Amino acid sequence: MREIVHLQAGQCGNQIGAKFWEVISDEHGIDPTGTYHGDSDLQLDRISVYYNEATGGKYVPRAILVDLEPGTMDSVRSGPFGQIFRPDNFVFGQSGAGNNWAKGHYTEGAELVDSVLDVVRKEAESCDCLQGFQLTHSLGGGTGSGMGTLLISKIREEYPDRIMNTFSVVPSPKVSDTVVEPYNATLSVHQLVENTDETYCIDNEELFKRISEQFTAMFRRKAFLHWYTGEGMDEMEFTEAESNMNDLVSEYQQYQDATAEEGEFEEDGDEEVA
Repeated sequence: MREIVHLQAGQCGNQIGAKFWEVISDEHGIDPTGTYHGDSDLQLDRISVYYNEATGGKYVPRAILVDLEPGTMDSVRSGPFGQIFRPDNFVFGQSGAGNNWAKGHYTEGAELVDSVLDVVRKEAESCDCLQGFQLTHSLGGGTGSGMGTLLISKIREEYPDRIMNTFSVVPSPKVSDTVVEPYNATLSVHQLVENTDETYCIDNEELFKRISEQFTAMFRRKAFLHWYTGEGMDEMEFTEAESNMNDLVSEYQQYQDATAEEGEFEEDGDEEVA
């Protein structure tokens, strides 16, 4: 069987990865304890692409969860499928990357990378025919971008003939929470070009645009609304959801504008001192 080793790095990467395992476990009929409860032989067909079969008929995701701070790991563990992962495959630090690509790639991340690679080797060696690796991460933070690309380059060195794919969340000013995201993203893209075979870019701004703009257009026409109200939902819930989404986008935009103005003020102050 052509197995895949999955890695998820940083807060964003682990949040996406956690949802990925929820969805794929449901598709294969695997419950949160790793037990098969499906109703079709097709669900067990090729299940070993993403899962290792453990004792007692349990299935364990071939996943490695990485972060430079423990908070996200705690969130994943307490999530719906938190107990399905192998405990030894949680690899995390204590300091965080502070949205700094260099910390993730050269300092804090570099100190943790050998521990991650040990787990990668263990998972790769247990495969009959390793197809390749996939990574979920963001390009705007410090861990997913800096340490994520460090992991990619190290894995490429050890497994040059295996496929390396990434699912990379691209930052956007409209949904940004840090002013240095353009730096982090640009530094990451350079590494992705060098060391990956395929990169699937997930655009934060387009996601919000698709959700908010299409939601508004459909809601104004009351399109498919009866599917939901027919199940007992109140139409007011849609109105509140739309308002909350618009407020969220507005808050992100205001934060971005404020940090940009603060940066300009600091630059002007430096020039006056000089």
